[in-house]
Amino acid sequence: MKKTLLVMSIAFVGLGFTASVFANEEVVWTCSESKQFRTSGNTEKIRIVWEAKSYDLERQTSLPGSLRYKNTSSGHDLVVLGNKAMLFNIKAGVRLADFCQTAEMKSGKLPYLFAGAEPFVPN
Repeated sequence: MKKTLLVMSIAFVGLGFTASVFANEEVVWTCSESKQFRTSGNTEKIRIVWEAKSYDLERQTSLPGSLRYKNTSSGHDLVVLGNKAMLFNIKAGVRLADFCQTAEMKSGKLPYLFAGAEPFVPN
Protein backbone atom coordinates (compact mmCIF):
# COMPACT_ATOMS: atom_id res chain seq x y z
CA MET A 1 0.00 0.00 0.00
CA LYS A 2 2.77 2.46 0.94
CA LYS A 3 4.68 1.58 -2.22
CA THR A 4 1.60 2.27 -4.35
CA LEU A 5 1.06 5.64 -2.66
CA LEU A 6 4.71 6.54 -3.21
CA VAL A 7 4.49 5.69 -6.92
CA MET A 8 1.28 7.69 -7.28
CA SER A 9 2.81 10.69 -5.45
CA ILE A 10 5.83 10.66 -7.74
CA ALA A 11 3.54 10.49 -10.79
CA PHE A 12 1.49 13.48 -9.61
CA VAL A 13 4.62 15.51 -8.90
CA GLY A 14 5.88 14.64 -12.39
CA LEU A 15 2.60 15.80 -13.92
CA GLY A 16 2.79 19.10 -12.05
CA PHE A 17 6.34 19.63 -13.24
CA THR A 18 5.31 18.99 -16.83
CA ALA A 19 2.49 21.54 -16.58
CA SER A 20 4.81 24.26 -15.27
CA VAL A 21 7.37 23.55 -17.99
CA PHE A 22 4.64 23.81 -20.64
CA ALA A 23 3.59 27.22 -19.34
CA ASN A 24 7.14 28.46 -19.86
CA GLU A 25 7.60 27.10 -23.39
CA GLU A 26 8.16 29.75 -26.00
CA VAL A 27 5.33 30.27 -28.48
CA VAL A 28 5.87 31.93 -31.87
CA TRP A 29 3.33 34.48 -33.12
CA THR A 30 3.40 35.36 -36.82
CA CYS A 31 1.88 38.65 -37.91
CA SER A 32 0.99 40.56 -41.04
CA GLU A 33 3.83 42.27 -42.89
CA SER A 34 6.13 39.30 -42.05
CA LYS A 35 6.54 40.43 -38.44
CA GLN A 36 6.98 37.96 -35.61
CA PHE A 37 7.39 37.80 -31.83
CA ARG A 38 7.64 35.08 -29.19
CA THR A 39 5.98 34.72 -25.81
CA SER A 40 6.34 32.50 -22.78
CA GLY A 41 4.56 32.52 -19.44
CA ASN A 42 1.01 32.08 -18.25
CA THR A 43 -2.26 33.99 -18.08
CA GLU A 44 -0.98 36.44 -15.44
CA LYS A 45 2.53 37.36 -16.62
CA ILE A 46 4.26 36.83 -19.94
CA ARG A 47 7.65 37.52 -21.40
CA ILE A 48 7.63 38.78 -24.97
CA VAL A 49 10.64 38.78 -27.27
CA TRP A 50 10.29 41.53 -29.86
CA GLU A 51 13.15 42.52 -32.18
CA ALA A 52 15.69 40.52 -30.13
CA LYS A 53 14.75 42.23 -26.83
CA SER A 54 12.76 40.72 -23.96
CA TYR A 55 10.01 42.50 -22.05
CA ASP A 56 7.95 41.27 -19.10
CA LEU A 57 4.27 42.17 -19.41
CA GLU A 58 1.62 41.83 -16.72
CA ARG A 59 -2.03 41.09 -17.27
CA GLN A 60 -4.34 44.08 -17.11
CA THR A 61 -8.09 44.41 -16.78
CA SER A 62 -9.67 44.11 -20.21
CA LEU A 63 -12.99 43.68 -21.94
CA PRO A 64 -14.67 40.25 -21.73
CA GLY A 65 -13.28 37.89 -24.37
CA SER A 66 -9.91 39.60 -24.56
CA LEU A 67 -6.64 39.59 -22.67
CA ARG A 68 -4.33 42.55 -22.28
CA TYR A 69 -0.72 42.61 -21.12
CA LYS A 70 1.34 45.75 -20.50
CA ASN A 71 4.80 46.90 -19.57
CA THR A 72 4.38 50.54 -18.60
CA SER A 73 8.14 51.16 -18.52
CA SER A 74 8.79 50.08 -22.11
CA GLY A 75 5.31 50.94 -23.41
CA HIS A 76 4.67 47.48 -24.87
CA ASP A 77 0.99 46.53 -24.87
CA LEU A 78 -0.28 43.17 -26.18
CA VAL A 79 -4.01 42.76 -26.81
CA VAL A 80 -5.14 39.17 -27.44
CA LEU A 81 -8.55 38.29 -28.87
CA GLY A 82 -9.86 34.84 -29.74
CA ASN A 83 -8.59 34.92 -33.32
CA LYS A 84 -5.73 37.46 -33.34
CA ALA A 85 -3.41 39.63 -31.30
CA MET A 86 -2.02 43.12 -31.76
CA LEU A 87 1.19 44.54 -30.30
CA PHE A 88 1.43 48.25 -29.57
CA ASN A 89 3.95 50.62 -28.10
CA ILE A 90 1.72 53.01 -26.19
CA LYS A 91 4.63 55.30 -25.28
CA ALA A 92 5.43 55.89 -28.94
CA GLY A 93 1.77 55.73 -29.97
CA VAL A 94 2.33 53.09 -32.67
CA ARG A 95 1.05 49.65 -33.58
CA LEU A 96 4.10 47.40 -33.86
CA ALA A 97 2.38 44.27 -35.19
CA ASP A 98 -1.13 43.41 -36.35
CA PHE A 99 -3.13 40.25 -36.99
CA CYS A 100 -0.72 38.05 -35.04
CA GLN A 101 -1.52 34.36 -34.55
CA THR A 102 0.04 31.27 -33.06
CA ALA A 103 0.00 27.97 -34.95
CA GLU A 104 -2.91 26.87 -32.70
CA MET A 105 -4.89 29.97 -33.59
CA LYS A 106 -4.37 29.37 -37.30
CA SER A 107 -6.03 25.97 -36.87
CA GLY A 108 -9.07 27.56 -35.16
CA LYS A 109 -8.09 27.03 -31.50
CA LEU A 110 -7.90 29.70 -28.82
CA PRO A 111 -4.46 31.08 -27.93
CA TYR A 112 -2.68 29.28 -25.08
CA LEU A 113 -3.00 32.39 -22.90
CA PHE A 114 -6.75 31.72 -22.60
CA ALA A 115 -6.05 28.46 -20.71
CA GLY A 116 -7.37 29.06 -17.21
CA ALA A 117 -8.63 32.54 -18.13
CA GLU A 118 -12.17 33.66 -18.76
CA PRO A 119 -13.63 31.91 -21.80
CA PHE A 120 -13.85 33.76 -25.08
CA VAL A 121 -17.47 34.16 -26.10
CA PRO A 122 -17.91 35.49 -29.64
CA ASN A 123 -20.96 37.69 -30.29
